[in-house]
Amino acid sequence: MTGRDAALEALTACRRLDAWSDGSLKAACRGLDRREAALAARLTYGVLQNRALLLHYLDRCCDQGTGRLEPFVRDVLLLGAYQILYMDRIPDSAAVDEAVECVKRRKRARASGFVNAVLRRLSREKDKLPATVPPEDLALRYSHPQWLVDKLTDLLGKEEAEEFLRLDNEAVPTTIQRNPLKCTAGELLAALEAGGAAVTPHPWLPDCWLLRGGGDLEALPAFRDGWFQVQDAAARAVVLAAGIRPGDRVLDVCAAPGGKSFAAAMEMADRGEITACDIHAHKLGLIEKGAGRLGIACVRTVLRDGREYEPAWDRAFDLVLCDVPCSGLGIIRKKPDIRYKDPAAIAGLPKVQGAILENAANYVKPGGVLVYATCTVLREENEDVTDAFLAAHSEFKNSPFALPGLGEVSDGALRLWPQRHETDGFYICKLRRL
Repeated sequence: MTGRDAALEALTACRRLDAWSDGSLKAACRGLDRREAALAARLTYGVLQNRALLLHYLDRCCDQGTGRLEPFVRDVLLLGAYQILYMDRIPDSAAVDEAVECVKRRKRARASGFVNAVLRRLSREKDKLPATVPPEDLALRYSHPQWLVDKLTDLLGKEEAEEFLRLDNEAVPTTIQRNPLKCTAGELLAALEAGGAAVTPHPWLPDCWLLRGGGDLEALPAFRDGWFQVQDAAARAVVLAAGIRPGDRVLDVCAAPGGKSFAAAMEMADRGEITACDIHAHKLGLIEKGAGRLGIACVRTVLRDGREYEPAWDRAFDLVLCDVPCSGLGIIRKKPDIRYKDPAAIAGLPKVQGAILENAANYVKPGGVLVYATCTVLREENEDVTDAFLAAHSEFKNSPFALPGLGEVSDGALRLWPQRHETDGFYICKLRRL
């Protein structure tokens, strides 16, 4: 098994099973060494990030187009095309030869001549291909669906929308948060650098670092010992905006995989009580495992649908966190296949989000805080949901908050953007019960 084989397996799983790329890639890379696993990841994400553009170029080099090809052959061509067009360290001849051998190994020898011809033509003509993409066609240039490009352009204007799209297709450093229950900043940095990671401070959020290199972070002793958790700065900002204090009673309504519950526990110095809920039992196990690794004792898990009322919790919590299920369009740069979601399915999310927020509000004590958050940038999943809630609940008001490096958010609502804040796309709305 090579990195190219693993990438092909991951892409096949995404196509056949509608599986997410990160899970498919992890399964496909079992047993690979670090170098081959890194190649598999680069190829898988590269193809998903640039799929529409790659197919456009391949169509120019394939007389009958790619639409009628066997899906397996099309995937092999996409992998070969990505190497030829985006990976300077791999000779074009090697990319072509590996693609041909791949189809032979998979008992598709009859397709080997076709694959060879198309990729060699692509190699010869690659310098001419960018001119075939109209500069104004952002959907094709950045391989995003037109409906999403249109929404982003409405929100940001064309120039900033293009910057958002560009960042979606670039490599993203891993962001981590130090666990103050376990180590000092100096101890953590020394351990990460010893593991081969290049570490830089996050530009505005203290105790967060950006990591490049270092291979599999979960294999590092510092990770196994619970010295840090992987968490984007935007997700940690949700917890900071809430203003959590040691001793608080906290409810995390949609907690899995547990990152915000863990960040809250760290802010509370593990003093207080955090109830972490999810609708899936196996995800509660992940939360419990993560809390154990981090040395957190104040988190307990409960199997619960965020839309179902629990009388025992009525007005019982100082803070209720609602990081609701959403389209995930703010994290495309980390999960490139999110861009291919059916917009019809996304249209039903605000109803679910509103129902969770409506129910969760019951659990906030007088003077307590309710935080609504998503990892999407669409108004209909963000401001429209919280505005509708506030219109129906005069007992809640927007509550100002401040974030390090960003200052005061006077109206209690903030949308974070990768091109502005070097974070995931995120929405945070802080409300207080009067």
